[in-house]
Amino acid sequence: MSLPPNFGQAFDLSSLTKPKVDTSAPMAGIQVSVENLSTEILPLSLVRPVIVLMWSARSPESVEMIKTLGKLEVDYQTAFALARVDIDTNPEVAQAFQTKSVPYAVAIIAEQMVPLFEQSYPEAQVKMVIDKVLTLASEQGIGTAPAEQIEPEEIEAMNALESGDYAAAEAAYKKWLARKPAENLAKLGLAQTQLLMRTENLDLKTVIAQSDATPSNVDLQLRAADIEIVNGGVEAAFTRLLHTIKATSGDERTQVKNHLLNLFALVDPSDPRLTAARKELASALF
Repeated sequence: MSLPPNFGQAFDLSSLTKPKVDTSAPMAGIQVSVENLSTEILPLSLVRPVIVLMWSARSPESVEMIKTLGKLEVDYQTAFALARVDIDTNPEVAQAFQTKSVPYAVAIIAEQMVPLFEQSYPEAQVKMVIDKVLTLASEQGIGTAPAEQIEPEEIEAMNALESGDYAAAEAAYKKWLARKPAENLAKLGLAQTQLLMRTENLDLKTVIAQSDATPSNVDLQLRAADIEIVNGGVEAAFTRLLHTIKATSGDERTQVKNHLLNLFALVDPSDPRLTAARKELASALF
């Protein structure tokens, strides 16, 4: 990291007017000073990424961020090193990092500075930042990228699916969604599992023959679309339900539309068959 020409200048702390937080207890991370920046911190960045946090006892948020990063340094088994700059006692170092506010975090990877964030964040978001830092460092031959984290409910669901216990897999995905309602993998897994439950022990030829013989039977059309999509007949399933939507009204039409939307969720968003079916659905409804 090349230091800016104004490295020795004082850092303006006038924006920090809050009373100081008690920081007498030991703090996580390496304390950075003018002396050890070049002799310890930069060489360490050649071994593993260093996350440097600018903090002040007059910023409770920055003190909490040190605690969060210190916990994560342990959780990540020192895959990164934490360093901290007290901008009150080391304004020259704060100036070197071009600090404008605290908390302010940067990463140093192979002696190169990468700005990270300029405010306090929850631990979950900080972990996402750390994962990106570790990935970037690994691409430069320093350390290893973080292992993909697998949710416990996903493991539970996969084990259940392998044993053919669809009900247990469904329960696992629902439990995952109860904890993380916006988790797309859980939504997809639940939809796939419920499709398998609906088509278990069904015979493709028998179901298709029954549905073709009774095109006005909505339940048979839904069942046929399910078995078609399980067997790779994406376009056939979409076409079947689109025709059924056009031939129905009221609650039956709503039922078929909702079923079709569920099947849409099982297909890659970039699939041209899905794009075409969405356009046709819009045309059929409006």
